[in-house]
Amino acid sequence: MTQTAPLRDLTAEQQDRLNRQMEFLREADKLKGILRASQLLDNSRPENSAEHSWHIMLYAFVLAEHADPDVDASRVMQMLLIHDIVEIDAGDAPIHGEVDHAAMAIKEAAAADRLFNLLPDDQAHDFRALWDEFEAAQTPDARFAKAIDRVQTPVGNLHSGGGSWIEYNVTMDQIDTRVGTPINRGAPVLWAWLRPLLVAFFTKS
Repeated sequence: MTQTAPLRDLTAEQQDRLNRQMEFLREADKLKGILRASQLLDNSRPENSAEHSWHIMLYAFVLAEHADPDVDASRVMQMLLIHDIVEIDAGDAPIHGEVDHAAMAIKEAAAADRLFNLLPDDQAHDFRALWDEFEAAQTPDARFAKAIDRVQTPVGNLHSGGGSWIEYNVTMDQIDTRVGTPINRGAPVLWAWLRPLLVAFFTKS
């Protein structure tokens, strides 16, 4: 008979902390059910927000060498991991859709309050601060994170023949303003690579 280590006794504080962490993690599972405007690269179905969060974390990991030297890639990936969790309550706001941005910002802030406050107080504070930093996009880490968040969808749309651009009748001018500005601000090397591909696509479309 295999011997197992004796079960460790948890303090009341450890039990409460784990209960709160697990509650947050259970709630985070709902992000898998939030559908985005963008499709998978094979156009088989819409991407969900959990898939998007994973994929842009991978983008940041792979493309970190193209960030400014003072960017902390680990913090960038943490931002990207949690940046869309508010969509559990607020829903997705397509970048090229007709969105009341002021109203959406209020919904997302309320969602951040509810969701991060499920965590123990120290983690709730740290996660919310990281989310706020991403939203403000003023630090080098947040600017690079915003750039990565904007890169993934156009790369996918180029691969899939236009993707969500077709549904929203997107123009190159819109791409320059809504996509190019944050990418060029946070990762100019990536925009220098991407923009010629976009111009070629929209010129022939």
